[in-house]
Parts: sequence; structure tokens; C-alpha cells
Amino acid sequence: MNTTPNIHAMIVAAGRGNRFGASIAKQYTMLQGQTLLQHSVARLGCSAYIDKCLLVVAADDSKAETLNFALPIHYAIGGAERWQSVQAGVEAIVNTGVDDSDLVLIHDAARPAVPTHDIEQVIEAAMLEPYGAILATPVADTLKQSCKQSSAHSELMRDSLNVNKDTSSAYVKQTIDRSNIWQAQTPQVFRLGQLRQVLKHVAEHKLDITDEASAFEYLALPIRLVTGSRQNIKLTYPDDAILLAAILKAQS
Repeated sequence: MNTTPNIHAMIVAAGRGNRFGASIAKQYTMLQGQTLLQHSVARLGCSAYIDKCLLVVAADDSKAETLNFALPIHYAIGGAERWQSVQAGVEAIVNTGVDDSDLVLIHDAARPAVPTHDIEQVIEAAMLEPYGAILATPVADTLKQSCKQSSAHSELMRDSLNVNKDTSSAYVKQTIDRSNIWQAQTPQVFRLGQLRQVLKHVAEHKLDITDEASAFEYLALPIRLVTGSRQNIKLTYPDDAILLAAILKAQS
């Protein structure tokens, strides 16, 4: 196993970010005078391990190539699902002539505040692993599992108190043990050959995954967890923009 591999950085920016609710793709949201995508590329560029970046964009994206970036940029066209975009990026990297033991670093365009220390820490951890490593944070909040049923008594209480019945359809079912629960972040870093194989498995079996580590989980392949900063939040909802603007300002 090559413990000093080449690093191939990839940012997935082919999604629309429907939960964010904006008229433009959320990676082009402006914060501190730049788009999220520019911030995210710049963060990767702060690492001594990264000297270029592959951007995976939508086929109809006409914005990315008009922007100035902190790193030399190459492009690939993404797919309908995130994993398909990653797969397209992986194939673009493979076509440049690389080694299966090289590392692919995958980062979300909507995580513009990842600290340089975290980027390098997850890369160095992945160098020592046969499959890879991801940034994540242990869950700190109490977690509740919900259900949609309510008792006849609570229906009567809502009626008597004149409470709007449509305010919530979810009710607490139970508290989930959070002792071994982590919240995944990016970057996620994997051996190129192994990542290519697990994505092929996902495609062949039509699996539903939300991140690349999930693909390894299906095959029971160990991926190391590296504790990341809580500053590395993802722009998902409009309120997140306020937090990210404050974090970026504090980091500058």
C-alpha cells in the first residue's frame, strides 16, 4: 500500500440545493464577497497537499467557468445523483493516468469554512488506511426518533386549547443513544481504486447512498472517522448563511 500517494481533490457542485430554496444553485450563494464554491476551492488550496482541483458541475452550468479560483481548475459533468457526480469525477481522474493507491479527496461546495488543519488531518489519516477516512463530529445534541401517530387524548387537548392541528405531524417516539453517533462532514478521502469499485457496486445494485462512505459501509469496508471542527458546517437552509458568514468573518 502506497502511504505517500498523490492527492486528487474534487468538489461536487452539480446539485441544486432544493432545501436551501434559492433561485440559483446554492454553491453560487455570495458570502463575504465570493461564492461558496470559490471559498471552498480556496480552503482546499490552503493545504500543502493540494495543488489543483476537479469541479464536477451540472451539464447546464454556465457560471463556474466565469469565476476566478485560488487553484487551477479542471471540470467534469455530473449526474442526477450525488454518487453519479462523484463517479463521473473519479472516471475523469482515472483518465489522466493515475495509480489505484492514489487518494481522492471529495469536498462539498457548500462547506466553505473547513479549517486547513482538518483537511490535512483527514488526508494524513487516509494515507495510513487501506480504504480511506472522513471528517465527522460526535453528535452532541439529544436525538429524538419521531412518529406520526398521536393519541385521542392529545387530539382532544388540541381541540380544547384551540391549537392549530397542522403545526406539526411529528411526535416524540423515543430518545436515541448518541454515544456512537457521528455527523459526517467533508472532505472524505478514499483510495482511488477502492472508491471506483464501491461506486460500481452502488450502480449495479441501485443502492441509495447519501455520501461516499455509505458505499463502503454496504460492503463492510472500514472507513476511519477523524474528528473535525464544528465550524465546518454545510449551507443547507437559509439560516445557515448567517452562521457561515459569521464563521468566515471570524476565520479571516
